[in-house]
Amino acid sequence: MQRYYKLFVLTLAIGTFVWSVSKSASAADEYAYDLVHSSVSFKARHLDISWIHGRFNEVEGKFSLDRENPSKSTFQLTIKTESVDTANKARDEHLRQPDYFDTKQFPTIEFKSTKAKAIDGGYEVTGDFTMHGKTKQITLVLKGGKEHTFKDVKRVGFSTELSVKRSDYGFDPKAIGAIGDEALILIDCEGTRK
Repeated sequence: MQRYYKLFVLTLAIGTFVWSVSKSASAADEYAYDLVHSSVSFKARHLDISWIHGRFNEVEGKFSLDRENPSKSTFQLTIKTESVDTANKARDEHLRQPDYFDTKQFPTIEFKSTKAKAIDGGYEVTGDFTMHGKTKQITLVLKGGKEHTFKDVKRVGFSTELSVKRSDYGFDPKAIGAIGDEALILIDCEGTRK
């Protein structure tokens, strides 16, 4: 009888340990980027008198939010440069060429976080931003983070914007021309989980 009691206690201890490990391992909520309810757009100066607007139609990403330990949260985004869309077919084709995005050689623009912390109204996220073959460390302020459930799907949304100089990422300075060096990227994204 004592042998069975010891076996029961050992089984219970192992079960409690496994439950506690799996609980801590799953403390972060994983969200998939929802393309339908998200957008990555940009604007750049034309002849320094007006703005040209565009967007990228193919974007993927995911983020993991650990609300108990926000520093363990992670954010990742991949933009397909071929999907650039400025509502002008000729201009879009030009933007895909080597003097601009060079989409054949550099098919993606990517961001991958290396550090995160909770701030009032969202997160401050530092990570590696790669564009046109060059990687630089940047810090984003992601506004949002409140979870909302709609039709049994949990959703979280964030928005941010960043200013980049194309010359910092290996774009040919001679080709900058009529479109200014600096561009503003605006990201509004929703993530979903069951």
